[in-house]
Amino acid sequence: MSAATLAMPGVATDAVPRAGGEAIGVRGVGKTYRTKRGEVQALADLDFSVRENEFVTVVGPSGCGKSTILKIIAGLLGVSSGEVSVFGRKVDSPRSDVGMVFQTPMLLKWRSVLDNVLLPVEILRRKRADYMDRAQELLRLAGIAEFAAMRPKELSGGMQQRVAICRALVYDPTLLLMDEPFGALDALSRDMMNVELMRIWSERRKTTVLITHSIQEAVFLADRVLVMSGRPGRIVADVKIDLPRPRHPRVRGTQEFMVYSNRIHQLLGVEYA
Repeated sequence: MSAATLAMPGVATDAVPRAGGEAIGVRGVGKTYRTKRGEVQALADLDFSVRENEFVTVVGPSGCGKSTILKIIAGLLGVSSGEVSVFGRKVDSPRSDVGMVFQTPMLLKWRSVLDNVLLPVEILRRKRADYMDRAQELLRLAGIAEFAAMRPKELSGGMQQRVAICRALVYDPTLLLMDEPFGALDALSRDMMNVELMRIWSERRKTTVLITHSIQEAVFLADRVLVMSGRPGRIVADVKIDLPRPRHPRVRGTQEFMVYSNRIHQLLGVEYA
C-alpha cells in the first residue's frame, strides 16, 4: 500500500525550508520475527524516504513496528525483505554515523554529565580533546552547561534527556534517530523538551526521524508526519506540515495546527477501529 501525501489547506506551501537530496530510502521493507510461538510479521511493504535536513516524525498504534524501523535504519536489525539505503548506500551493518536517543536517557551514573556526553567519542576511539569544545557547546546550547560536572542522579528527567541528546550529537552524526525520547516525562516537561529539541535542531539541522505516540508532538516538531497502520506496520499517510519555522509554542493554539492534529487523529482512529 502506498502512502497518501497530504497537504492541508490554508497554509503557505513554501513555509518549510527546502531539504536536500535523499538521506534515507526505505523500499518494500518487511520484517518478520521468529519466536517460540511462531512468526510475527512486524513490517510489510514499507516504503518512504527522508530528505537531507528534514525532521520526520512517525506515529502509529503500539506494536506496529515503529521502533523496528529505527533499528533497521541504524543497521542494528536486518530486513526480511526489501532494502534500506542511507545517503545512497545500502544498510547491511551497524552504522557509526547515526546518533540514537531512546525513551530513557541510559546515562552512566558514575560518570559526570560531560563524561557521559563524550562517551561515544571514546567508544569510537577518537581523540577526546578533539571533541571537548563541541561537547561543551552542545551543553550550552541545551541550557545545561553549568551542570557539566554533576552526576545524572543530580538532574531532573528532562535534563537527563538533554544530556542524552547532546551525547547523540557530539560526534556530528549524519542522522539523528529518536525513539519516544520524551515518553517518560510529565506533560509540562515534555512540552518544554519539544521546544528545546526544536531549538537544538534549528541550530544543527540534522536529518532526524522521531518516533512518538503524541500527535501534538509529532505535528509541532515535524516537516512531515508518517502515519502507520497496525501490525504489520505500513505507511498509510504522509502528512506534510506546512507551518513556518522557527515554531513558537503558541503555534499549538492556531487553527492550522488543529487541522493537522485532527486529521492525524482521524487517520489513527480508522486504524484503531
